[in-house]
Amino acid sequence: MSTGTLIAVIVAVVVVLIIVAAAVGMLVRRRRLRRDFGDEYDRVVEEQGGRAAADSELRQRQRRHDELELRELSPEVRQRYADEWRGVQERFVDRPEGAVGEADTLVIRLMRERGYPTDGYEQQVQDLSVEHSRTLQHYRTAHAVNQRSQGGGATTEELRGAMVHYRALFDDLLGSGATGGASLRDRE
Repeated sequence: MSTGTLIAVIVAVVVVLIIVAAAVGMLVRRRRLRRDFGDEYDRVVEEQGGRAAADSELRQRQRRHDELELRELSPEVRQRYADEWRGVQERFVDRPEGAVGEADTLVIRLMRERGYPTDGYEQQVQDLSVEHSRTLQHYRTAHAVNQRSQGGGATTEELRGAMVHYRALFDDLLGSGATGGASLRDRE
């Protein structure tokens, strides 16, 4: 075998190895994104029209999230928010639509206190998707009901569901795992 042929074979093998390494790296990154984002990954794939575009979008979200100055809450602040949540929940009995609006406002205030930007709903969802993907659909569902309720288009059962959905994200953001007190269903 001549030196030129040997070099050509070596170059071909190196190129194939580089291609395989790049493909494996892409699959590992994609698997990590699927694990980290859960159902949000599939939603973004559909929204973006493909996996490559979704991967890029989700990596961009991660980079933005890494730049945020997120804060843990002190036990006192956590307790204050938990107390506020209980108050909102108690007002649900007499004013379901108002309580759902208050729950939305309280969640946004909690996001702000933790260091999340609260400039717009879509950006909020994107920022939350990095660290709170498992409760993100709860937020989407609750927000949609809250929007409908402002026009009088939500039933009491939908409003009750919205409170449960808001609470899931609220607990996740609060970081305590529970707000204490009875749930809406427990009160009935």
